[in-house]
Amino acid sequence: MVYAFTIQPGIYHAFEDEAEQIEQCKEWGLLSGKAIKTKAFFYKGNGLNVPCTIVGYTDKMTAVIELDNKQQHCIHPSYLKEMQAANYGQRQWSSGEAAPEADASEESQSAGNVETPADEAVETSAGAVQQAQPAAEPVPAPQTESESGQAAPAGSDKPAAASEAVDAPKAKAKKEKAPKLQLPEGKVKMIAKVQDFTTVPNHFSDNDDEVIIYENVAIVDHETDIGTAWSSHSATLKKLELEVGDTITFEAKIVAKKLTRYPVPYKINNPAKIQKEQE
Repeated sequence: MVYAFTIQPGIYHAFEDEAEQIEQCKEWGLLSGKAIKTKAFFYKGNGLNVPCTIVGYTDKMTAVIELDNKQQHCIHPSYLKEMQAANYGQRQWSSGEAAPEADASEESQSAGNVETPADEAVETSAGAVQQAQPAAEPVPAPQTESESGQAAPAGSDKPAAASEAVDAPKAKAKKEKAPKLQLPEGKVKMIAKVQDFTTVPNHFSDNDDEVIIYENVAIVDHETDIGTAWSSHSATLKKLELEVGDTITFEAKIVAKKLTRYPVPYKINNPAKIQKEQE
């Protein structure tokens, strides 16, 4: 049987192994922060209730699932999470709307997420951004007399040229913003020093997530300084019995994702081939 509603992913990032799948599902809230294995997921849209497998993503806001007939379909992770509730069908249709119409509305919102951005971690598709939050209206800057094109009042002794001269330093200061750090798309060899161990709240679980904060983070091959970054305190890292001040080398993918409640802008995903440096 072929499902006509599916949104084919085209080019997408397929999970390399179960560990990467579990880590990404934790980020989406589909698994608890302490999960060590995946679980069964079900697709309950378009009048169906069939098992599905999460096989990858086109970007961080669009998961790719494989249905029972091996067809692949793009879906927003939050929408897939809602489907896992036991009363999903009753909750969706209790208002009197027909099930297929409700599902079609949700699917059309997810369709905007199919395009893959150049930098998966930083940019998301336009459809995903609109679904996540309403666009913020720009706050208009107060117009100076020179900007509005109106002449200065008769009693004013400050000409338009003087007004432009005063505003010039402000405009220059805005242009001197630090350039955006270009992160590699794949896994790279890195080095980092353990700065702290902490926890952050997980709104999809009763328990907080354990994380590690690193300092002096750098990409070895590219000789690029990252500064501070963080990662989940996974079972693999716990085996190393790391302490504050330890330096480690590893291979991982680094993405732009801020740590909740901390000024740490980058996240280290799925570190592998980890080695503790000897002092």
